[in-house]
Amino acid sequence: MEVRKLVESITRELLASMQAEKEKLQKHKLLFIFCDSTAHETFADQFIALQNHGICHDILFLDGETSSWLGMHRIECGGAGKIIAADEYAPAPLELPKEYDGVIVPEIDLDNAARVAAGLKGTIKAEIIFSALVLGKFVLVGEDVPGIKRSDRRCLKTLSLPAAYQKLFERHVSEMKDLGVEFFPQRELANAAVRKWTSKRQAEALKESDQLPGGLRKLLPGSGKLISAEWVKSQPDFPENRLILEQGAIVSPLAMDLLKERGIAVHYVGKG
Repeated sequence: MEVRKLVESITRELLASMQAEKEKLQKHKLLFIFCDSTAHETFADQFIALQNHGICHDILFLDGETSSWLGMHRIECGGAGKIIAADEYAPAPLELPKEYDGVIVPEIDLDNAARVAAGLKGTIKAEIIFSALVLGKFVLVGEDVPGIKRSDRRCLKTLSLPAAYQKLFERHVSEMKDLGVEFFPQRELANAAVRKWTSKRQAEALKESDQLPGGLRKLLPGSGKLISAEWVKSQPDFPENRLILEQGAIVSPLAMDLLKERGIAVHYVGKG
């Protein structure tokens, strides 16, 4: 009986830790939308940079011009003469941004830019961007793009739009910016996402510090600051026997020993 209880206790702990890890990952998650299944290859270094900052990402490939949703059925087609496959469990494009904090579209074309700028849907990219903006999620788009789809470039053997279409594309890009879409060079998209998360964490830390009692706010050293033994000795007292630190603050071993001797509990804003 004791063994059964032990196994049950271990199982519960494992499930709880798995759920906590899942929730942690869901808090920092991006959705990349690529035109086809080869467009992501040049972004390998950016994916590594995101991973090093604790940011997860999913990738959505849009192979074939006939990739679409019909009701709740996701339809994929590889082109003329290919088999069309339907997945009845796939979410509709409008639902996808709910699971992510931000959407990154490395390349956008004239058609999708026009739909987004006009508030229209009808394509996967346009619907996802519309949904993300409505939900208050950030949308990052590559700015150094020709405005013509990869498939159209291959088909028409051309790399750029005519001057008139290019001017129209630039106007749509300007209107997208007015709607809240942010444009960066493709090589800087991951860095832009990291900066957004850094700003978000700082804002959350400041918000939490504002909710603390006045005495505790005065003892909130900034992120990245070293808490030394000398600093601890210089403090006459600690309100409520607590030291509140921002994420990133470092406590030296000697300072930690002094805090323990004085019965001071260390708390990090955002970590409980």
